[in-house]
Amino acid sequence: MAKSEAREKNYDNMVKMVEDLNKDLEKLLEEMEKLSVQATWMAYDMVVMRTNPDLANSMRRLEDAFLNCKEEMEKKWQEKPG
Repeated sequence: MAKSEAREKNYDNMVKMVEDLNKDLEKLLEEMEKLSVQATWMAYDMVVMRTNPDLANSMRRLEDAFLNCKEEMEKKWQEKPG
C-alpha cells in the first residue's frame, strides 16, 4: 500500500513538473516572439533610414524636441509648490 501511494505521489510530482515546464516554455516562447518582432522593426527602421536620410534627420529633430519638452516639464514640475 505504501509503495502504491509513493508511486502516485511521484506521478503527481512528475505531472506538476511537466506542467510547470510547459508554462515556462510558453513564457520563453512569448519573450522570443516579442524579441523577434522588435528585431524585425529595428531592421525595417534601419532600411527606411538608409534609403531616406531626410527621415533620419527628422527623427533626430523630433527626438531633440521631445527631450527639450521633457526637460522643461521636469523643471516646471520641480518649481511647482507642493
